[in-house]
Amino acid sequence: MRTSMTKRLLALACAGLAPVTAIAPAALAATGSAESTVIRDRVVSATLLARMSAEQVAASLTGTGFPVPDRPQGADLYAVVYRTVGVTGGPTTASGVVALPARSRKGLWTVVYGHGTQATRAAAGSVADGDGRAVPLMFASAGFIGIAPDYLGLGTGPGHHPYMDAATEASASADLLRAAGELARRQGRTSSGDVLVTGFSQGGHAAMSLGKELRADPALRTAFRLRAVAPIAGPYHVRRAQLPATLGDRLDPHGSAFYLAYWTVSMNRLHHFYDSPSEVFRDPGVERLFDGHHSFDEIAAALPASPRDLVTAAYLRRVAKPSGAILRALEANDRTCAGWRPGVPVRLYAAGGDRDVDFGNSRLCLRDLRAGGVAASLTDVGDADHTTSALRSLPEILDWFTDVRRR
Repeated sequence: MRTSMTKRLLALACAGLAPVTAIAPAALAATGSAESTVIRDRVVSATLLARMSAEQVAASLTGTGFPVPDRPQGADLYAVVYRTVGVTGGPTTASGVVALPARSRKGLWTVVYGHGTQATRAAAGSVADGDGRAVPLMFASAGFIGIAPDYLGLGTGPGHHPYMDAATEASASADLLRAAGELARRQGRTSSGDVLVTGFSQGGHAAMSLGKELRADPALRTAFRLRAVAPIAGPYHVRRAQLPATLGDRLDPHGSAFYLAYWTVSMNRLHHFYDSPSEVFRDPGVERLFDGHHSFDEIAAALPASPRDLVTAAYLRRVAKPSGAILRALEANDRTCAGWRPGVPVRLYAAGGDRDVDFGNSRLCLRDLRAGGVAASLTDVGDADHTTSALRSLPEILDWFTDVRRR
């Protein structure tokens, strides 16, 4: 990366949000104590990461700019490994975070949070501090069960992460919902089955994927009652918003190079864009950076300054006018806002000043939702960067979800 500011923005986008303030030693007394392995149903293992008092939760959230609920309570934070399905539908495991409130114990609503883009498995919430821990903790302190899937191939899940794959974003999130209910029962809490969904950046796309699936799948509709969805700054329309903004130089060029490289490598594994990375990348070694083991700093140092320096002219022409496998990949993953069943309100949040994810993504999503009869709105949180859009949106989402629960 060429500037420290660009590196900071990319690091925040890649890691999600600023890391959670280090938990005080007293809160870590239970850290690392493994729960017993569960053979039945979804949970493979659950490890207690921290048991925090209300004061410790409030200090942690305040220190990183996350909203603190009115009358916060303490929370227990778990790293969970659970059973789910892979990209071909076969059995696999994934990891994620579950936060349980300390005081509220009966009939708990659940909030699912989709974290932002991560290319390093060790940066996921089940392994490291970040938004994948902070946001579930925030909702648990407000009396919800807060959960955040790592998605496939991040955290301790096997294989590569299928970045921006709507189908597995939804399945990994839904299966963590099931696992969280099981863990809650083991810890003396009960879930009501009522679900609220939010997410940031890639997690906004994941939130829409999950919300649509919770409405469309009969088994999920029986198990859960989706109450509201509030995604933040998601890349819902890569073909018609994100790629045109990228190729039109309307976004941060360093960030665009990162996202385009990650998306290309991931989609090739699923849809086969190329036989050799030299067909699309000027430096074929770029593909190796997205193996899940390279750190953000390693990836950032190796990437060029812009998409035009990253990929070949021929590949730029292919993504500008997609067909074949590229078009199929775009069509498969740009449908998260279309075809919804009416009946659940959706509030979209994004920043007009965002130079990582184009605001046009949210405009097109709003149009799709309203065309399907969904009660939807879009809030522009202003001339803010990508990460700030989340920090400005989350207080409103916390208040809205709390109000929905009261009704």
